[in-house]
Amino acid sequence: MTIRVLLVDDHATMRAGFRMILEASGIEVAGEAGTGREAVSRAAELQPDVVCMDVQMPDMDGIEATRRIVEAGTAAQVVIVTTFDRDDYLFSALDAGASGFLLKNAGPEELVNAVRVVAAGDALLAPEVTRRVIERHTPAPTTGVEHESDQDGDAGLTERERDVLRLLAQAMSNAEIARALFIGEATVKTHVSNVLLKLGARDRVAAVVYAHRHGLT
Repeated sequence: MTIRVLLVDDHATMRAGFRMILEASGIEVAGEAGTGREAVSRAAELQPDVVCMDVQMPDMDGIEATRRIVEAGTAAQVVIVTTFDRDDYLFSALDAGASGFLLKNAGPEELVNAVRVVAAGDALLAPEVTRRVIERHTPAPTTGVEHESDQDGDAGLTERERDVLRLLAQAMSNAEIARALFIGEATVKTHVSNVLLKLGARDRVAAVVYAHRHGLT
């Protein structure tokens, strides 16, 4: 199925550049918005698979727009795409329900990959910010992981589940993990679910934190 994207940025030239990159990769740009309020309205109207969201915009910033889109219950996954590598933007975006965080200095292939990853229901963080997310989650119990007392750090994971967790920690999507391990994507989803259950992890980000803290990367 073709991925449908809503581009949100108050600079028309930036939207044009993103459109060119995405459409060249077979991704459909379903619409554009230049403000936060327009983004919320367009997301409800167009029901895109992914919203590429800027942060600093007129009338409503991208963080609040993300929160409203997520709370509206649409199927759209939001990727924050910003120039500003700031902790307050990063953590506020994740708290608002964003599925990804990417800097605008990323290459075209990184933008395309981010859209595909979150459209598949996975999460993605720019490499530059992954370490900061890990550090923020280091003090218990904010990691969302209940098995901090495990001496070997495996939480009862099978060898295959450990392999999946290592690849999760490399920000791979389910499809990429399937290709790397030569298994089906449905099997990967089962392994990911088992990993989250055994770790007591709320989400994939918490699982990645666990992997880094226990040397599984």
